[in-house]
Amino acid sequence: MAKQERAIRTRNALIAAAAELFDQDGFEASSLAVISARAGVSSGALHFHFANKAALVDGVVDAAGERLQLITRHRDALSLQVLIDASHDLMQGLARDVVLRAGFALSARPERTAAARDLRRDWQAWVEATVERAACEGALVPDVTPRDLAATVVAVAAGLETLGGGDRRWLERSTLTRFWALLLPCVVSPAARELFVALGRTGAESVPRAVPVAPPRIGS
Repeated sequence: MAKQERAIRTRNALIAAAAELFDQDGFEASSLAVISARAGVSSGALHFHFANKAALVDGVVDAAGERLQLITRHRDALSLQVLIDASHDLMQGLARDVVLRAGFALSARPERTAAARDLRRDWQAWVEATVERAACEGALVPDVTPRDLAATVVAVAAGLETLGGGDRRWLERSTLTRFWALLLPCVVSPAARELFVALGRTGAESVPRAVPVAPPRIGS
């Protein structure tokens, strides 16, 4: 068991070191030798876990995918609020978690095969499914289609991710809060607007608000 735990620690150290260097110096400039040195392991140990740099990229992407799954986990709330909360968690994760940030960037590299995991595609699929559920709950006004709302949210998240790579202020909670504050009046009825928190429920925990959160069902 101790040997297995040591192997897991070594693998995780390599993934963390690779993510840091890929994020800091870029994929091409990051050598396996420097990655193994940053992780504090031998080159032999690196190649035991990852045959080449492409395999290491897959390791970073898979680790980031696990983090994305936590972000898109089931939450006890109306689906539109779940989407708001998860979008905030994603931006906070991209700002603070180098593995998540590097994984998103690496998964979109053009040389990766179509079958390789693409975290932006995973996020898009989850957003589309969540918006569909929001529509079924009656959260959207009639002239807003789930497809259009999902495309808007995905595009904004991708834009903030890209801009945040150069300036972390784009990933601040206030930036996404302004987006949701502008969007919500356009997609939900006036009677339902007070049900949703543009700041996200996590961010709202430290802010006194009189806004109710997540009743069982709109119109029930």
